[in-house]
Amino acid sequence: MSARSTRETFYDVLGNIDGAVRLAIGRRDSAAVVAAVTVGYLLAYLWATGDLFLRTEVAPGVLVIDDPLGRLFARTGPASFGAIATVDTGVVRLLLSPINVVIGGVVAGLVGINLGMTYLAVRRPKACGIGAGSGLLASVPALLSGTVCCGPVVLLALGVQATAVVLTAFVWLLPIGVALLLASLAYVAMKIDPGRPIES
Repeated sequence: MSARSTRETFYDVLGNIDGAVRLAIGRRDSAAVVAAVTVGYLLAYLWATGDLFLRTEVAPGVLVIDDPLGRLFARTGPASFGAIATVDTGVVRLLLSPINVVIGGVVAGLVGINLGMTYLAVRRPKACGIGAGSGLLASVPALLSGTVCCGPVVLLALGVQATAVVLTAFVWLLPIGVALLLASLAYVAMKIDPGRPIES
């Protein structure tokens, strides 16, 4: 395959992804799937990292630490960073770590778009057809990527010895999950037919 044809294929894939993402967020039904999954996954991710938890006995308020910029990039785990503020709503407490929110938001967005496009792929399949599991299957690694932060805690709870090799594996789960989600995004985008009418 020549460099020119490789470049053209790459741009074709990017065009397919762009068109599919626009379609997924441009339709009311698929946009609802994207939004619900993205928000739900982000909340689950923050819960798993320990940045979000129930705290009903504390009055609503915000507390910012003295040196937020110095704490911003301080690591608290293999892929988690320190909080710079505490936000209490009267129901839940959020330890606000902008880096954790960005990481969780990116992964949550990818999961949401994947499931929104999988919904469309099932509703608007090309002539070759596509199964419902195409995007769902690739979303599993992203769901597992939450173990990057809470994985060692799970190991300790189960009484499993967490060796350096195991902890190193947890660090790689997040980039692997993101890479698989991007691959799934490209795959499902190529299977959507934006011109085919949705059947009732």
